[in-house]
Amino acid sequence: MTIADDVIMAAFQSDEEFRNTLEKAIKKDLGLSITEFGRRSGVSPSTLYKIMSGERDPNLGTLRQVIDAIREIEGLSREKFIAVIAARPVLDRISEREMLVDGKRIVVREYSAMTMEDAIVAAIKAERDGALALVCAPIVSYTLEKIVRIPVATIMPGNSVVAAIETASKKVLTPS
Repeated sequence: MTIADDVIMAAFQSDEEFRNTLEKAIKKDLGLSITEFGRRSGVSPSTLYKIMSGERDPNLGTLRQVIDAIREIEGLSREKFIAVIAARPVLDRISEREMLVDGKRIVVREYSAMTMEDAIVAAIKAERDGALALVCAPIVSYTLEKIVRIPVATIMPGNSVVAAIETASKKVLTPS
């Protein structure tokens, strides 16, 4: 679990747990002063002090800024990527690790799965890692669409994995 995950979980436990976890995350885990964290997160130090003292509850926008800053500082900034869930022989055939789709750079990350259970675990992990979309085999795509909240593209026999990645990218890059 990441520092950001700890802060998110604490926010759902209690106000006191959130304040304690946030202070620990900033000062101990990240090794920053409140002033430095405020500069890096875009949240004023006075707001952070008020949140940690219990004088103020963070609004949703402030909470997002805090979590995004923690993720960035942790080195877990949410780089846009498409997750490909497949058996190792399929993954070994993917030569591209980055693609340009409609002029936008998309990173491809591999998640190996040999069973339906492996695919479900991989899909949940990919979504938690920040995947924009999933690419997987037809046998699991229907099930995964019911589990994850991100688009799922299916690798169709006769089509390449690259075509499926492009399809997934278009689903996320096309405004609804």
